[in-house]
This record gives sequence, C-alpha cells and structure tokens, in this order.
Amino acid sequence: MVDSQYFLPNDIGISALDCTEAFRLLSPREKLYAHYLSRSAWYGGLAVLLQTSPESASIFVLLQRLFRKQPAAQLESMATAAGLSPEEYQAFLVYAAGLYANMGNYKSFGDTKFIPNLPKEKLKALVWQSQAFQDSPSEMEALWDSCSTLLFSLEDQQKQLGLGDKGVTTYFSGNCCLEDAELAQKFLDSKNLSAYNTRLFKNKSEEGKASYEVRLASAVQKGEMDGEGESRCGRYDFEDCVFMVSRGDYAYLMKKVSENLEKAKNHAANENQKRMLEEYAQSFTFGSIEAHKEGSRFWIKDKGPIVESYIGFIESYRDPFGSRGEFEGFVAVVNKAMSERFAKLVSSAEVLLPELPWPKDFEKDRFLLPDFTSLDVLTFAGSGIPAGINIPNYDDIRQSEGFKNVSLGNVLAVAYATQKDKLTFLDEEDKDMYIKWKGPSFEVQVGLHELLGHGSGKLFVQDEKGNFNFEQDNVRNPETGEQITTWYKGNETWDSKFSTISCSYEECRAECVGLYLCLNKHVLSIFGHEDEDAKEVVYINWLNMVRAGLLGLEFFTPESKSWRQAHMQARFVILRVLLEAGEGLVNLKESTGKDGRPDALITLDRSKVHTVGKAAIERFLCKLQVIKSTADVEGGRALYEGYSAVSDTGSHNFLRLRETVLLRKEARKMFVQANTRVKGHVELVEYEGSAAGLIRSFTERFADDAEEVEAHLLELNKRDAPCCGRSLKSV
Repeated sequence: MVDSQYFLPNDIGISALDCTEAFRLLSPREKLYAHYLSRSAWYGGLAVLLQTSPESASIFVLLQRLFRKQPAAQLESMATAAGLSPEEYQAFLVYAAGLYANMGNYKSFGDTKFIPNLPKEKLKALVWQSQAFQDSPSEMEALWDSCSTLLFSLEDQQKQLGLGDKGVTTYFSGNCCLEDAELAQKFLDSKNLSAYNTRLFKNKSEEGKASYEVRLASAVQKGEMDGEGESRCGRYDFEDCVFMVSRGDYAYLMKKVSENLEKAKNHAANENQKRMLEEYAQSFTFGSIEAHKEGSRFWIKDKGPIVESYIGFIESYRDPFGSRGEFEGFVAVVNKAMSERFAKLVSSAEVLLPELPWPKDFEKDRFLLPDFTSLDVLTFAGSGIPAGINIPNYDDIRQSEGFKNVSLGNVLAVAYATQKDKLTFLDEEDKDMYIKWKGPSFEVQVGLHELLGHGSGKLFVQDEKGNFNFEQDNVRNPETGEQITTWYKGNETWDSKFSTISCSYEECRAECVGLYLCLNKHVLSIFGHEDEDAKEVVYINWLNMVRAGLLGLEFFTPESKSWRQAHMQARFVILRVLLEAGEGLVNLKESTGKDGRPDALITLDRSKVHTVGKAAIERFLCKLQVIKSTADVEGGRALYEGYSAVSDTGSHNFLRLRETVLLRKEARKMFVQANTRVKGHVELVEYEGSAAGLIRSFTERFADDAEEVEAHLLELNKRDAPCCGRSLKSV
C-alpha cells in the first residue's frame, strides 16, 4: 500500500478565484496593462516546472497534449474504453489539476511528491487510447517513456524535495551536496552576485580542480550585449576550484517574459510603472539582479496603483539551501474598501513598532511607510498562491528604501473557509467559534505579519568600506547586557548568512509579531473589532496558531529529520514555546476518536493569553530579533533547531502525534484562475471550480503558441537532463 500522503484525494477542494467585479471596473487601458502583465507571468511561471523536478516539464507537456486534443469530458469515454473506473478517471483528473496548480509533481506547500492514484498500466492504456496518441503515436510514446517511471516512482530520495541524499532538487545538479552549496555561496558573495536567479551545476573536474557552472536566468545566452552594463559572466578560480558564470537558463521563457513586459509598458499608468517594466525586462534579458532591484525601487515608488503586480525570482523557500528564488508573477486589482483598513494600520505603524519587545537600537532608524493594499488576484503564476506578501526581499532595499505589503483578499475568502466536520483536534465549542472568527482573525494576523513582522527590525551591517550602520561602542545585547560582537559584513545578507534556516526563522519572527501585537486594542479597532468581538478575534488567532503548530507535523520528515515547509515549521516552533510556558496556557492530549482511531485535542486557556502567553512570546521574539540583527548564526541555529526538533521523548510524543496528524489531515485547496484574451477589447475568461475547469484553464492559457511552448519546454528539460543524473529520450 502506498501512503495516502502521496496521493491527492478525489474530493480535494478546488475553488475558482473570483475577480469578475474587480476586472469589470478597470478601464480599457488598465485591462490591457493587466493582460500583458498576466501573459508575462504565465510564461515565466513555466520555469517553475524546471525548478521543481527533472520530470515535471515532461509530465506537463504530456498532459497539455492529451487535453488540448480532448477536453476532460471527451477524454472520459477513452478512459472507459481503456478500462478505467469512474473513480480512477477522477483520480487522473485530480492528479493533472494538481500538477498544474503546483507547477510540478511536488506539493508547493510541503514539498512532498504526489503520484496518480491509479495503476500505471491503466494510465498508459488511457494515453494510448487518446486522440493525441492516435494523431502522433511515436511522439506520445516517446513522451510517455521519458517521464512515466519518475511519474509513479516513490523511491525514498524521490519522496520529497531536498539536497543530496535528502531529496530531489533541480536548483543544483544531482552530484551537489551541502558543501558544494556553501562553497558556491562564498564564491557568489565574493563577486557580489545574488543567488536569486541562479542554479548550480557541478561539472567534470578541470585540471584536477572541481568545476562548477553558475547559470543565470536570462533570454540572452552568450557574450556581452549592448546595453547590458557590467557583466560578471566568465571563468573564475576560487579556493582551488573553477567557477564558470554563464547565462541563458530558461532562455525561451525569459524572452517571452520580457516581450510581454514591453507590451505592458505601452499601457502603463505612469512613469514609475514604465521605468519599473524597463528594468524588469533588462533583468530577464541579461540575467541581472541589479536591474531587478532597480525595477523594484520604481515599484516601491508606484504608490496605490489600480493594477498591482510583481514578477521575478522571489521566494527562496524551495531551494534546499535557502538562497535561490522560485519564479513567480502576480497581477491583481486593488480592493479599495479593505485597503482602507490596511492604510490605517500603516499610519499606526510608527506608534506600534516601539511596542515590540526589543530596544530601539534594534529597530530600523526610520520606518518607511509602505503601501499596504488588499488585492483581488487576477493572475498568480508560480507553484502556489499565498494569503499575503511583503516584498521586495532584498535586504538593502527593505532597510533603507522601503517595501510594499499586499493581502490577497479573494484568496483569503475561499482558502480558509472551513467545514465543522473537517475541523480536527478542537473541542466542539471551540469549533463553532473557530468557524465564525477564523476569517476575521486571520485577516488581522496577515496584516500584522506582513507589515510589522517582515517590515520590522534592523540588521547591523559593516559595509565594504568599514562603515557601520549602528553605534558599535554603544549597542548592547539585551539578553546579556554586553556589547555586541557580531554583525553582517560586506555583501553578507540574511539569506546568505542563515541559509537553510533563514526562511522559516523569519516566518516565525513575523508570526510572533502578529500574535504579540494582536493583543493591542488599537490594532483590533483598526480592523473593526471592539469589546467582546475583539476578545474572540484574539482567542481564535492564538488558538489557530497552536492548532497550526500541531498540523505542522505533517511537514516533518522523520527519516531525514528535516522540515519541508517554512511556515508550518515556524508554527510548530511557536507551539513548543507556548507549551514550554506552562501554567496551563496550552494543553495537548492524545486521545481516541469516535471512529476508534488515534486522535488528539488541543486547548488554550483564554484567561492566560494576555499574561502567560504574552510574556512567553515577548521573551522569544526578543531573542529572535537580537540573533537576526547581530548575524549570530551559531546562536540562531541552536535556538531554532532546538525548538524545531520532533521526537518521541519529553512531555509530548510528537513523532506519534505526527502519525495522528497524517491520519486526519485535509488536503490543501487548489485554485482555478481566469484567463484574459484580446479580441478588439480584453475579455475575462472564467472557468468552473473543478479539476476539469482547472485543466481547461491551462490548455487555453497557451492556446496561441502551444506547440512552440511545449517544444521549447522539452528542449530546456533535455538540456538539464545530464545535470540531473538521468537521461531523457528525444521527444
């Protein structure tokens, strides 16, 4: 029997993201701007297939060819002829929808592989029965042969993403290990090169020296070009190794991204948007993170746009080393009513920041008031859709020039709707309150997490000229009372310094800020919560956090003792901190459910949240910030990895509880997104919230150049094949 965590259930929730009204209210020019930005995002999003696993791109092409020839309803008769039961055909549709929604065959939230929940021979029979196979039998057979083994394989190393023997990754060649990643980071730092848009490939030795290729994502593949500026491409000797910096990763896709950004520029609303798009196009053409940073500066200056967007190699959650960004691009329309609340939170930020439990020396010298808007998503291309975002991720820009926050309103509206019978690990009374207040409380948490969580705190830096951004002789560690002795030097960044723990640690810090500041009555009143309602919002926010900490155990892999999801690791750490606080604040007990199977119950004493709970988070949050500010990697690892440990000893058997969580887990929802097309004017094309609707949205997304896109995807995949330790047949 295959563990059910590697299947997507047939009854998985699939919802359409509604943006009809938001899109209708746009002017014709704004619709064209949104359309071309969306096209740019969708083309770039295909790079995620190549960033996820060696087989993802080939599976994507196989599915596209099947469903372009026959929509899901038509293909069903072929499935029946091939011997599939209705349940098996639905399982195939769910698998296909899952691959599209995650942009690969590993879950974007949790990084575990998922495979079709039907026999391999039956899926092969369906492919052979299909119209696509009848039209091009040799091509379809070659395509099947190139990916079918890995499509179904669940060898231990292939069950999750990871580096070396811990899992699968295509950010590094198959022969790379942690030591190679660390060496490459040292090299990149020495050349002031960001890892965000790179991948690392270890080649055959050159003259007895280890040889590496650092490949930049760019449309241009060779040589220096006019208008490029300073190039860092070329061969370098570094620590008795050879590094070759080249460009041209995802070249075809980056070209399509840039072309559509240029088209969008013709419909930009202002000069900041035009300059932003010019710099982005430059970045994707030449592989320049400096150009992307410059574009991000113009993006920050573009205050309160009607159509908001961001695009690039952004979040580093899925790089096992924590430095390389996954491609994402979003286009969304401002929800003015909800944005007013966030604007009030922004205007209160300078009053709220001093409430955080660290000395003022550890806070930014000046809080640069950011945009904070609620958006209805039109397009979100990448491996998954978050509830909120705080960007850009460039430390130097965030510290001195600012950032923006967005809350994705139409995602929140459907992602976190919960049915009582599917609510686990809560008592009945808590379930009713949870359903009523989860949405409002999560809105508060997202706002605080993004604005004052990710937006707070100072990094102590000594630049390349020896200048400090803090008073070295006067700043003292509040934990010890002693002068600080560590800080960031030169080109070191938070990501490069804290690497493998950086993402989850920062999410934990932001979540703690949300918990801490939601106790503030002024914050609650900004969101319209007063008196008894405010108390319920606080209670459910804290209850949701400790329950999420328990649910987080799903994303821990005992075999490698590693976490596969940054946010869920963070929430488990917070659960551990609050359990450790004692005094009956949080109780977690194992039990037996009404169905006779293992169960658990988690409760929170609401009378102790403002006392025991607040004091525990206050102490922990101060530690997190001091360690981050002072670049204390050793202290940070000891603290964070200690609380992240999952064992069967101590007051709670978390390994056994993990089995209970897996037994009762609910699959994460998937979203169906609309398409836009130009037919004299821009039309919005929407789809039903089902597996078939999600599939159709993708087959129509690239309808005009499907064969060209698919051919280039296979060619890019073939180029990577030798680096991934496998061979790929010609297709």
